[in-house]
Amino acid sequence: MAATAELGAAIHRWRDRLAPGDVGLPSGGRRRASGLRREELAQLAGISVDYVMRLEQGRATNPSSQVVEALTRALRLSTAERDHLYRLAGLAPPSPKTVPAFIPPSVQRLLDRLAGTPVAVYDATWTLLVANPPYAALMGDSTHWRGRELNGVWRHFLGSGYGVTYTPEARAAFETALVADLRTAAERYPADRRLRDLIAELRENSARFAELWDTGAVGLHDAARKTVEHRLVGPLTLDCDVLSVAGSDLRIMVYTAEPGTEDAERLALLMVLGTQDVRSAP
Repeated sequence: MAATAELGAAIHRWRDRLAPGDVGLPSGGRRRASGLRREELAQLAGISVDYVMRLEQGRATNPSSQVVEALTRALRLSTAERDHLYRLAGLAPPSPKTVPAFIPPSVQRLLDRLAGTPVAVYDATWTLLVANPPYAALMGDSTHWRGRELNGVWRHFLGSGYGVTYTPEARAAFETALVADLRTAAERYPADRRLRDLIAELRENSARFAELWDTGAVGLHDAARKTVEHRLVGPLTLDCDVLSVAGSDLRIMVYTAEPGTEDAERLALLMVLGTQDVRSAP
């Protein structure tokens, strides 16, 4: 019981130290305290307000590692604070031998600054960690995705994809780079069971993935132009850049349009229509 109470107190304390502007939220309106409201923390972490309340009041026990990681990102915790939160939740902090999912506060601040640009952060296995509202408006609301659906490699080879069209040459290069990335991750994090299971499932159920894996395909993600078929504004041809974070295996994916083009106009329209649609979704 004492550990549960300490967990709730820590979450409340970290929530109180953050202003809405620190996490890219509007700070208008009257507020009784300068910190985040429970509703705002719940929105950032992708969990219910009731669950945040139960955690802070010590009535919720044994939160999952996924919830703890989501709270880590929402509360902008440092590595040491993240590890402390894991221990308070009765969990072992992530091992350096497994794929890291920690997003440093500096990367969170970068996402806040790019609030009008579609941006998402992936880990070394291309599992989606966080996406801003413009990215969700462009590529789909990931808050409804679960398990394997969050992994970009799985979605491409076995799932519904992202609505991106490719030339045969571009598709071959993209698939080769995805497989090469998983191979590199498997070599770097041999103790990660979830990664091993993902590769085994892909090899068993996707002939194309198995072919590329077994032939030792090697490739790199270059800057590319992608055409996204969108239900609200039609096709958008955008520049897709993948940025690496120094000192980690995080990948930041950014979509932009060439200024003055019809694609830029459609993207601007989508940022109005699409983000409203995402935020109003149940």
